[in-house]
Amino acid sequence: MARTSADQVRAWQGPALFSFGFRPFFLFGALWAVVAMLLWLPALSGAITLPTRFGAVTWHAHEFLFGYLGAVLAGFLLTAVPNWTGRLPMVGWRLAALFALWLAGRVAVLVSGLLPPAAAPVIDLAFPLVLGGLILREILAGRNWRNLVVLALLAAFTLANGLFHAEALSGTYAPQGIGLRLGLATAIMMIAVIGGRIIPSFTRNWLAKQGNPARPAPLMQRFDKLVLLASIAILALWVARPFETGTGAALLAFGGLHLARQARWQPHHTLQEPLLWVLHAAYLFLPLGALALGLDQVMGQPGTAGAQHLWMAGAIGGMTLAVMTRASLGHTGQALTANRATLAIYLCLFASVLTRFGASVHLGLMHLSGALWLAAFAGFVLGYGPSLLRPKPGK
Repeated sequence: MARTSADQVRAWQGPALFSFGFRPFFLFGALWAVVAMLLWLPALSGAITLPTRFGAVTWHAHEFLFGYLGAVLAGFLLTAVPNWTGRLPMVGWRLAALFALWLAGRVAVLVSGLLPPAAAPVIDLAFPLVLGGLILREILAGRNWRNLVVLALLAAFTLANGLFHAEALSGTYAPQGIGLRLGLATAIMMIAVIGGRIIPSFTRNWLAKQGNPARPAPLMQRFDKLVLLASIAILALWVARPFETGTGAALLAFGGLHLARQARWQPHHTLQEPLLWVLHAAYLFLPLGALALGLDQVMGQPGTAGAQHLWMAGAIGGMTLAVMTRASLGHTGQALTANRATLAIYLCLFASVLTRFGASVHLGLMHLSGALWLAAFAGFVLGYGPSLLRPKPGK
């Protein structure tokens, strides 16, 4: 009987893709980011019509926030929870079945125009509900109460997905609805909580290895806790009252607090290692997005897509790509350092974010942003796909 995670992985005799949770969800999450963009750009211009009940923008927003991010969250949690709880990871056909449930959601939403109205929401929501149940079981069995906060965030994320579907079916413009704002706010809090753990920790370890005496501030000091509590309150205000001047002022405060928090992590000492500075760069889009949204609202131009994309593509896209590359290297037995191809992936992603932000000035930048996005995620699929599909050396 397998007694360790390594034993559990070695005991699996099927495809290596299903030997650990990060493998199928990171690889196919990134592939979906490519496929969805390839479908969305011509749909946006009217060149093709997608068989979905959603409009082109609504489908694009849903499939990035709940489709792509849902996959990356699953890959991260299924890999991290065994470390948190000391229990065995999910491998084999159970993992394949969970992956199939995510894939069914993507197909159902894409072809929802050919299905009964309730079919796509039910199929799509089955995946996060099952994932949440599995994570709850592991946390309870391992008595790992500290990470119940992550489960609460996953529950809020699932609720947001359900609200998005309900708004879209009712005829409301879901990309500006409460479902999307709740989902985005929850994703931002996930980055604040989980990023606040891993970024200072990875930075501390790397600086010590380099012999650099600089160190990030200790984790979860009083200032950190105050920032997180204030962030919950400010994001809740934005979800409930997104277009008020007071909300804009609160978002400006959010940006200032997270700039101060990140400055304590010694980001300027990490520029020699792309695997590390990319985490800091992605986190920087938390305050930048809040500042841009806050300024828009204070100046009477609330809800501009460019500002919101600093959170969507910058913080979420950047942080997930950073985590996927780092975890894929570490868990497939490769050195934790970025080669030139990985550096190019990061640069394409951030260039995509900046050109998307500028698309409000010149619409032609929208397609350039899409092309850079495709280069980033296609680069991940091509560069990391082979190692995710084959067994870890020594297995």
